[in-house]
Amino acid sequence: MANNRPLDALEKAKEKKIIVKLKNGEEIIGNLKAADLHLNLWLYDVEISNQNERKKVEEILIRGDSISYIITA
Repeated sequence: MANNRPLDALEKAKEKKIIVKLKNGEEIIGNLKAADLHLNLWLYDVEISNQNERKKVEEILIRGDSISYIITA
């Protein structure tokens, strides 16, 4: 039987690029390092963009309750 839980999809996406849309409108693109049961995400090689600017950071921790959706490649 195939695993179809959201955490299974995130487990398959480890070390791959994902796109995270936050409730505040920001979009974060980075490589997934880890995720937990609360959907807190740890990303590296990150690009953060909003309406006015883009910035790059080495690593970021995103709190799960701030996430609107996640797109895995």
